[in-house]
Formats: sequence, structure tokens, C-alpha cells
Amino acid sequence: MIEFDLTYTGGAADDGLIEFYDASRALAGFQRSLALTTHLVLHGEIITQAPHASGFTIYVPAFEEGSWKTRAKVAIATAFLVGSVGKDSPVGHAVTSLYSAALSTTMGFDLDYDKTLQELYHESRKGQITESKFDSLCEKIEQNVADMHRPIVMSKTAHFGQVNRCGYDLNPVGPLMSPITYEYVKQTDRDNQTELISGYITSYNVNTFSGRIFAIDQGRPVPFEIELPYRKKALVGIITRSQHLHGQDPFTDDAMVTLACERLVSHTGKVKRYIVIAAEAR
Repeated sequence: MIEFDLTYTGGAADDGLIEFYDASRALAGFQRSLALTTHLVLHGEIITQAPHASGFTIYVPAFEEGSWKTRAKVAIATAFLVGSVGKDSPVGHAVTSLYSAALSTTMGFDLDYDKTLQELYHESRKGQITESKFDSLCEKIEQNVADMHRPIVMSKTAHFGQVNRCGYDLNPVGPLMSPITYEYVKQTDRDNQTELISGYITSYNVNTFSGRIFAIDQGRPVPFEIELPYRKKALVGIITRSQHLHGQDPFTDDAMVTLACERLVSHTGKVKRYIVIAAEAR
């Protein structure tokens, strides 16, 4: 059994109280984000509806007294167990690591992306947690993470929130939730000015026309998606060629591409995604 706490502190939450509707939305977001994460670890695939998740059941025990807290107990089916699902088990560690990385990314915290994804790839049961699947997971749970902020930003019956992995000690999973992290999750503006972005394609999914580019000006990998009207063979060919060359010889000049795109940015101006309309090889 893998156990996680969702705890709210500050304001009425310190007396064990938060507004009822916000609590229900927060719990639903907690359950769905955790369900989609666990399903990806067990099956190596992204789903869109939590009821379609299989191989585990998430239970909620009685609420605890004190600051407002609820616990999720993830019971993994026997067929998926590798050793025991304890504090240091492969399945438990993979679910915890992936959930922490997804929460952090969704709330705008930079990770050592290559190291994190490499670790998750090897920790997962089937070794199928790829960059594109991780990006897809973060996109799917974005609204759920926003809902987990509702007691903090809507009714304001709590000041902060935190997911923890339960064990001998409570270990934080993802960052502390606050009004600042909510603004990053919820507010995305599209810059309608076309810009030229140079970099190296690190991943690409032919089914979703999306991937990730190591953008030189950002100094980090940034997700991108090809705009629907521009999903042409020539543009896709430039992107997949860069991915292939970069995979063979990272950061070689031959792998560099320039994307003409519009940016999706947070309220602080941090780039969340590029919307691509054209590409040019070096």
C-alpha cells in the first residue's frame, strides 16, 4: 500500500475546516492526478479518465483531526508487485518520483530534466516513461492541480497545501502549494507574435505532433506542439531529422533547427510551451 497525505494549513484549516465545495474539488483533483500517474507507472500509457485506470484502487480513510488532512491509500494489484510496495519498493518509489516530478513541473519548478526522466525511465515497471508521456501527463493533470489549490485561492480557508508520502516520516511530494503556484498553473497567455527559436529536438511524438526542444535562449527543454494547419510532411521531417541527429551526437550543429512559433507563457513570463507554425534546418 502506497500512502500519500494532502494537508492544508493556515486559516480555518488549522482548526480542521475548509470550505465544503473547495474540499470536494480538491479531493477529486488529488484522486485523478494520482490515478493517472499510477496508471502510467504500471502500464506505460496515458489515459484521460481516472475511472479507466486499472491495476490498483485508491482508498480514502477517515479524516484526521487537527489541520485539514486527508490520506490516499493506493492498493496495487498483486500482478504488478515487484517485491513489496513498501517505503523503498520499486513500484512505490516510481509512483512517488513520477508524481513529485509531475507536480513540480505543473507548478512551474524547473527540474534536472534529463536526469529526472532517465531515473523515471529505469524505475518504471516497463521502462516506458518517455519525455512525451511525461509531458502528456503534466498536461492532463494541470486542471486537477489547479483544483487542489481551491481552498487556498477560492474560499481562502487555507493558506498552503502540501502532498506528502507517508511512512516513518512525512516526505514532501512536489512543491508547497500557494497562491503563487496557482497563478503559474492556471494562467497561460498566448503571445501572438511569431518568434524564431533555435535549439535541438530532444523528443517528438508522431501521434500528437508534440515534443520537446532544448531551446538555446531558455537553456532548458521546452514542450512544443505543431499548430494544426501546419502539420505537413516537410515540417515534420525537419523536426524528426533534428531528433535523430541529436540522439546520435547531442548538440551537434547539424541537429540544430529554428522554429517559427508563438509562445504560451505564465503570468510571470515563463515559457510553458511553443506553438510551431514553421521550421528550418541549419
